[in-house]
Amino acid sequence: MTGGNEDVRLGEAARRFLAGLPDEEREASQQEIYRFVRWYGWEQALTGMSPPQVANYAEQLSQSDTDYARKLELIRGFLAHARKQGWSRLNLAAHLKARKVKSKTVPASREREPVLLTRQRYDELKVELTALLDKRPQMIEDIRRAAADKDFKENAPLDAAREQRGHLEGRILELEGVLAAAVIMDKERESRHRIGIGDNVVLQDLASGEEVRYTLVSSNEVNPAVGKISNVSPVGKAVVGRAAGDKIEVTVPAGKLRYRILSIGN
Repeated sequence: MTGGNEDVRLGEAARRFLAGLPDEEREASQQEIYRFVRWYGWEQALTGMSPPQVANYAEQLSQSDTDYARKLELIRGFLAHARKQGWSRLNLAAHLKARKVKSKTVPASREREPVLLTRQRYDELKVELTALLDKRPQMIEDIRRAAADKDFKENAPLDAAREQRGHLEGRILELEGVLAAAVIMDKERESRHRIGIGDNVVLQDLASGEEVRYTLVSSNEVNPAVGKISNVSPVGKAVVGRAAGDKIEVTVPAGKLRYRILSIGN
């Protein structure tokens, strides 16, 4: 480890970490890393962060966020780097764990919960489903051929083919469920001047002057790498129903993040 005696602040550590990443990786990681930093404060000393404090970060992420696991992985990478550099005495990355969600059996008679989708996303999912259905016959044939091959002691090709088929069928079921429950959002809604799902929002941090851009989407479309956030995320909840010029507050452990809504677009 290097720099073991440095009392590095969270904001400075993030800047150093991101500066060392390849361009594409930096672009994909920057927004989520800085969100983590803002949550605890730019001047928070890494040496002063405790495992429970870091573990609690997972709790503020929306359970319905489909990119939840990827977000945690990005933060783990940052914290692991901080440990390697000696900025933190503890392996904080090990304490940032995904919540365990118990599966529940939903009665067949229960009405599906609507899934809000933009027209573009709905069409994208339909194309993906069609492509997977087209792959199904070939995968079935691959399993048949692998099962007929008696030369392999453990028949690794058969295991691999079955695993791929399992992933395929799981995704097909997921897509069929989403599309069956989909509700296409009306882009001509009367309150279009108020922020809703599908809107592009530009916010200005009142403390630093930094501008951040988000697209508000349903939980099925979340992709922080391109600025798509869920309407049930902390920032999403704060902006829904608000208008350009409004000021909002997002409560985080470091205090409150204050933003002004600069613009709203579709």
